[in-house]
Amino acid sequence: MKQLFFTILLTVLALPVFASNANLERAHQAYKQELYNEALKLYLQEAEKTGVSSSLYCNIGDTYYRLKDNVHAVLYYERALLLDPSNGDARFNLEFVRGKMQLPDDAGDSWFSNWVDQTVSRLSSNTWAIIAIITFLLFLVAVAAYLFMDNVLIRKIGFFGGALLIVASILANLAAFHVYHKATGGNGAIVMPESVTLSTAPREPRDKEEEAFQLQQGTRVEIVDSIADKTHGKWLQVSTAGGHKAWINAKDVEVI
Repeated sequence: MKQLFFTILLTVLALPVFASNANLERAHQAYKQELYNEALKLYLQEAEKTGVSSSLYCNIGDTYYRLKDNVHAVLYYERALLLDPSNGDARFNLEFVRGKMQLPDDAGDSWFSNWVDQTVSRLSSNTWAIIAIITFLLFLVAVAAYLFMDNVLIRKIGFFGGALLIVASILANLAAFHVYHKATGGNGAIVMPESVTLSTAPREPRDKEEEAFQLQQGTRVEIVDSIADKTHGKWLQVSTAGGHKAWINAKDVEVI
């Protein structure tokens, strides 16, 4: 009797999983058959019913790209990387679509900062933290070898290896903090219209002097402030990769 009860219970608990797998499989099949509108509908239903994941966001981004909706593809690749910075497919596809849209590099002002950000962001903050712990433990082993071993060669390896390991541990900790802060501390958004003119004040520019600069579709910005009133609606103060700040209508961006 107990065995029958547990069998029924496990079957009931597994039903949502089976339904989810079936829905995803239908979405994958629709995508393979180039029924992209149907695939997108199923992927979005999956996200709403069972929750989001980096791989699911990447699938949605792929489908939007096939539908020639590049800006939504960029949005969902960014969301995929926010959940899992080590998602190589999302990162590659994002760079590819951004290149097709001729968007400027938004990781920083210099090629070095761009390279550092892209390299560090290939792993999650948890992975970097594990690397930091392992390298620190190895550093302790190297210190012990230097202090307690009689062999000169081993002591030299312990000394120089320990120096390298402690540097590696510090760098891994910094990388973990950078990736964590990027995922939780930032408030990224994507410009959705084909082109939008930002304002020096939280309202539509009244003249040329209130026009700050223009941003093209797909540009990533960071939200730093917001204001809303009945007259002008909701406006966001955003910062670009180059550090320029201005106000944009909240309707013109989608938060990552």
